[in-house]
Amino acid sequence: MDKSQLEKLSLNYHRNSGKIEVIPKVSVKKREELSLAYTPGVAFPCIHISKNEDLVYDYTFKSNSIFIVSDGSAVLGLGNIGHKASLPVMEGKALLFKIFGGIDAYPIILNTQDTREIINTVKTIADGVGGINLEDISAPRCFEVEDRLSEELDIPVFHDDQHGTAVVTLAGLINALKLTAKEMSKIKIVINGSGAAGVAIANLLLYAGVENIIMCDRKGIIYEGREDDMNEIKNKMATKTNRDKIKGDLKDALIGADVFIGVSVKDALKPEMIKKMNDKPIIFAMANPDPEILPEEAYKAKAYIVATGRSDFPNQINNCIAFPGIFRGLLDTRAKKVTMEMKFAASKAIANFISDHSLKQDRIIPSVFELKLHATIAEEVATVAMKENLARINVKSGEVFEKALRILKLNRKRFF
Repeated sequence: MDKSQLEKLSLNYHRNSGKIEVIPKVSVKKREELSLAYTPGVAFPCIHISKNEDLVYDYTFKSNSIFIVSDGSAVLGLGNIGHKASLPVMEGKALLFKIFGGIDAYPIILNTQDTREIINTVKTIADGVGGINLEDISAPRCFEVEDRLSEELDIPVFHDDQHGTAVVTLAGLINALKLTAKEMSKIKIVINGSGAAGVAIANLLLYAGVENIIMCDRKGIIYEGREDDMNEIKNKMATKTNRDKIKGDLKDALIGADVFIGVSVKDALKPEMIKKMNDKPIIFAMANPDPEILPEEAYKAKAYIVATGRSDFPNQINNCIAFPGIFRGLLDTRAKKVTMEMKFAASKAIANFISDHSLKQDRIIPSVFELKLHATIAEEVATVAMKENLARINVKSGEVFEKALRILKLNRKRFF
C-alpha cells in the first residue's frame, strides 16, 4: 500500500468523530434507576467518600481509569506538532488501553509546554483517576515532569515513550541473547539516541545486569567531561555508561559491540558498521517510521537478529505490548507507584511468554493480539506491587490474571 492510499484510508477511519466514546455501565431505563444514577441517590456515595476518601475507588470509575496526558511536543516521528494535532494519537492509545487492558483511558491534551504548568495541571486533576500515562512530551522536560509527578502524587505515573519502549526492548534482548548464547553481564551494547526512550532503555538494561553500555547522540559518543550539546540527563548517563571513556562517533562505538539499539533517525546505521560488531550481532533499529537500517540491509551485513518498531517486519518492538498489562496490574492493586522492579518483571513476562521451542530469529517478541500476554504482564506487575508494599489492596495469586483474561475475552467479542 502506497502512502497516498494509506492516507486516504486513515482519514476515513478517523472521520466519524474519532475512535473512542464514553458509554454507560448501568441501566437508566426507569425513573428509579435515574434516581440512583443521579439525584437524590447519588448523594449517598458522595457522603461516604467525604467521610473516607479511599472509598472513591469503590464508588467511582477511579479504580479502572487513567488520564493520557500530552502537550504534543514529541509526537511519534512527527515532532512538536502541538497539542491539538496530538489528539488522534492519544485517542489511539486510549483505544488500545481499552481493548488490551480493559482500562478506561481519557486523553488530556494541554495547551502549554511549560514544565511547571504541566506538572501543576496534572496534580490538580489527578484525583479523578487511578494512574497517569504521560505521552509524547519531549526530552529533557519529560524527565522532570515524570519525576515530580511520581514524587508528589499517590498514584502511578508512567511515561510510556520512555518505559513502555524500554520494557519491550529488554524483553526482546532477553530472548535474543538466548538464541545467541550470550550473557547479559558480558555483552557490549550501543544505544544510538539519548532522548526519552534511549535514557530509559539504558537505565532498565543497567538494572537488568548489563555492565557495558555506550550511548551516542547526534554529536557522537557520550562520555564524562564532554561539553558539546550536553545537559543534566546526559551528564548523569555519562557517569553510568561508557566505562572505558571511549570518544568518537557511532562507528567507533560499534567496534566489538554485540547489540545495537537505535531510537534515533533513519539510515543512522550503515552496513559497514555492523560488520565491525562481534559475532552474531543483534540489531534493534527502532526509529519510526523509517528504521536506522532496513532489515534486508542488516541481514546482508551479517546481522543475526533484527527488530524494528514497524508492524510490517518481524520482531516489532512496540510499547503497546507492554502498557495495557502494566496498568492493569497497577490498577488491580491500586498501586501508588511504578518501580524499576515492576518494569523488569513486565519485561521478563513478555520474554518468557515465548517458549524456548517457539523462539526463533524472527520471533523474539510475542504479538499484541495474544490476549494471555497482557493478563500475564498484569499478574507479574501486581505481584511486585504487593511485594514492594505499594499496593493499597492485596489480591490472591492468579486473581489479576483471571480477571484480565475475562475482560480481554469479552473485548475480543465486542471489538475484534
